Amino acid sequence: MLEAVKRLNSNSGIVVKKASQIYETVPVGGSGQQHYFNAAVEIETTLDELELLRVCLSIEKSMGRIRYERWGQRNIDIDILFYNHLIMEKAELTIPHPLAHERGFVLQPLSDIAPDMIHPVLGLTVSELKSKVKLEGVVKVEDLNLDM
Repeated sequence: MLEAVKRLNSNSGIVVKKASQIYETVPVGGSGQQHYFNAAVEIETTLDELELLRVCLSIEKSMGRIRYERWGQRNIDIDILFYNHLIMEKAELTIPHPLAHERGFVLQPLSDIAPDMIHPVLGLTVSELKSKVKLEGVVKVEDLNLDM
């Protein structure tokens, strides 16, 4: 995860501003998967949303990500959850992330860095959304962080 954040930050159009704590979480989706680590970062970027997506996918690929199946096991997954207050739906990218508001493993780390950010579709803050989801299986990892 730290390597992925470093690679994001090394792109000339991206500056990592904040990073959440790291959380160990139970897998959602395919069976037989090990627990995952999840975190959130806030960035400043001069890239548009599709350019940012291409950078994220390139980082995943360079780190060995191979897409076998939807929600299958993976070594790295970089999602764009929000992009300012943008609302868009294209074949390659939907913003805000269509499932972010339902997932404790997304909302817990996101609330570390942006608790008052308002979901542009739902009109609720990240903290309000977090209060509506189950957080069982989302455990802060005390001895890991994304300090660069």
